[in-house]
Amino acid sequence: MLPKILNSLKITALNEMQEAALAAARTQDMVLLSPTGSGKTLGFLLPLLETLQPEDKGVQALILVPTRELALQIEQVFRQMGSGFRVVCTYGGNSTNSEKRSLSTPPAVWVGTPGRVGHHLRAQNVDSSTITTLVLDEFDKSLEMGFQEEMKFILDQLPALQKRLLTSATNMAEIPAFTGLTTYATVNFLKDAATAPDITLRAVEVIKEDKVLTLFNLLCHLGNKPALVFCNQRDAVENVSDYLRRKGIAHGIFHGGLEQADRERVLLKFRNGTYPLLISTDLAARGLDIPEIENVIHFQMPDAETFLHRNGRTARMQAKGVAYVLLHPGEKPGFLPKLPPFVTLPARPTLPPPSFWDTVYLSAGKKDKVSKGDVVGLLLQKGGLEKDDLGVIEIQENAAFAAVNRKKLDKLVQLLQQEKLKGKKVKVERAS
Repeated sequence: MLPKILNSLKITALNEMQEAALAAARTQDMVLLSPTGSGKTLGFLLPLLETLQPEDKGVQALILVPTRELALQIEQVFRQMGSGFRVVCTYGGNSTNSEKRSLSTPPAVWVGTPGRVGHHLRAQNVDSSTITTLVLDEFDKSLEMGFQEEMKFILDQLPALQKRLLTSATNMAEIPAFTGLTTYATVNFLKDAATAPDITLRAVEVIKEDKVLTLFNLLCHLGNKPALVFCNQRDAVENVSDYLRRKGIAHGIFHGGLEQADRERVLLKFRNGTYPLLISTDLAARGLDIPEIENVIHFQMPDAETFLHRNGRTARMQAKGVAYVLLHPGEKPGFLPKLPPFVTLPARPTLPPPSFWDTVYLSAGKKDKVSKGDVVGLLLQKGGLEKDDLGVIEIQENAAFAAVNRKKLDKLVQLLQQEKLKGKKVKVERAS
């Protein structure tokens, strides 16, 4: 089973942490401590999968997570594993009635945020007496966000629990008693260093007291390599975005003030390359599946722990990455043992070219039994695209999105105006 799963995920082998987690969780409850970006999701999904029984009809496993984005990421990874077990994801901002319908046929695995899971339990939309495995993912983040009472309520509704798996990106002084964790294995892959060993740290000196101009010059220097810029507040994200938009640098923004649908759309476009640049608060520092980011940029410096989490967005798994800190002359963060080497930026910055990719929207999704193969067939056979013109495809419940050659998108939309997908006429347009 494991070789098949790894092949489905396009992974050649488990990393050391995942192997240790799988071995530990097979025999007892587990607390998994590992940095952001190290592959914790697979570290708990593999042992969870081994607890599932095909003949059982109720919900067998519950995964509680602090954020909607993390819930969706775990759902996606579980589906990609190709286990044959059904998974349902519930979170705030989604339709409760739609979730209730999905839960009416109990999935083997239920992923959700504490508030929404608690809602469905109170409404008796789920029989929780069959749940035998519980995962508390990013548990430290859940406590930080104030979910302790809701999680305590949820655990009180799980009388048949046999296995508890808890993950955290930080060391905790103690595990709260309400988790029920008493005897457990600790798998600890945390390191005390401010940066992971495969991250190169570089400094950029602020030009003429103008930090946003310095950022612009750095982004021009990096070109279209994927980058994530971190700010400390929403206002800073908006201000930086306004400046870069005026300068002609395409990007997305991500913070808690955005509607959930807008946040999901921005992340989708970032993943598929439509936006090579994302400007965000620390909401994006943890719990998001954003692969292949080469560069993290600290527009504003955080505390030491948040600095670690931000840097975890690059150099994920076996990849390498660079973290840049923008510093005024004479500035040195106290948690860095020494100043990193400074980068010299070109005197005359050159604006990066537009991304090769743009995103097309189709008004049909999982509920219409649409697959990625269906989308590929439509876009290539009817839309006039070549294989190299088509990038990442994501199928959602009511829609599908595909990265396509930016230069061919308008013609594609024209060609597909009267076409059908799975026998149904679909709306096709540039994703907003």
